[in-house]
Amino acid sequence: MDKKTVTIFGTSKAGEGDSAYELAYETGRLLAQAGFTIANGGYGGTMLAAAKGASEAGGEVIGVTCTAFKNSRPNKYISREVTTTSLDERLDKLIQLGQAYVVLPGGTGTLLELAKVWELKNKGFLKTDKPIILLGGFWKSLVDSVAREDPDSSRFVKLADEPQQVIKLINEC
Repeated sequence: MDKKTVTIFGTSKAGEGDSAYELAYETGRLLAQAGFTIANGGYGGTMLAAAKGASEAGGEVIGVTCTAFKNSRPNKYISREVTTTSLDERLDKLIQLGQAYVVLPGGTGTLLELAKVWELKNKGFLKTDKPIILLGGFWKSLVDSVAREDPDSSRFVKLADEPQQVIKLINEC
């Protein structure tokens, strides 16, 4: 891969005008402008928003879809689709593709994605130069709770208030 790929995790439930959607759009746009390829789950919500932002900025978007979602179709902003057959395979592929991970607000699916990538870092199965960036403050209370129990684990996540900080944090690694 010539370009560094950033995997973006977030909710499928956000719609145009929602703060999570707008955050994803701006993040995708800025990452593409900075020369990054983005990868995400390829469907709606923040996945659509980030893909749209990146695509409109001339960037490449990898959508990792899953045949287990029978009625779902990839969004129109995906420039390359990678099809998987299970949620586990899909998440593993998204983690494999990323040289950095941006986690947007989300529900249990996003929590699963964050937990897996964070635990892989915590146990040393992912390179230390692959940052996990939590964008927008949504996950801060979770990080604080985990840090009380396992203080060392919080060193694997970085917090960013706005998309511009994401680029800076990735470039620092």
